[in-house]
Amino acid sequence: MDAEVSPQLLVNIFVPKTPLHDGAVVISGNKIAAAACVLPLADDKDIAKELGTRHRAAIGASKESDSIVVVVSEETGKISVAKDGTLIADVREDVLKKILISNVVTKRFTIEKKERKNKLKELREKIKQNKAKNKEEKNKENSENKD
Repeated sequence: MDAEVSPQLLVNIFVPKTPLHDGAVVISGNKIAAAACVLPLADDKDIAKELGTRHRAAIGASKESDSIVVVVSEETGKISVAKDGTLIADVREDVLKKILISNVVTKRFTIEKKERKNKLKELREKIKQNKAKNKEEKNKENSENKD
């Protein structure tokens, strides 16, 4: 899809009986990468029998990747969050915000900061190499002029 994330788009995707309604939405890098996705189901024997396919898929996806999976129960409308194969059920809105901020926003800024540091380090190295190259060329030019 490669679409900007917006509340309106997410609501439209999950309108019942529409083509994208069934399945997961994958958000990566602040973009909706895909919709109507089928996620891997967790088949652990210790998962409560009451949990349906949606919740098992959330547990499975969070176990198989570094993702955080937000699940909305179709029956009750209650929100659950899965991370590292663990499901936190019936999450309040304020708690969901804290989870997402601490795991997504903070993580993204930390990664961006590291990337900026690496780019700055690379730039400094290139400047150092250019200075050395220029000095070498100048020395060569000076020695040629002496001859």
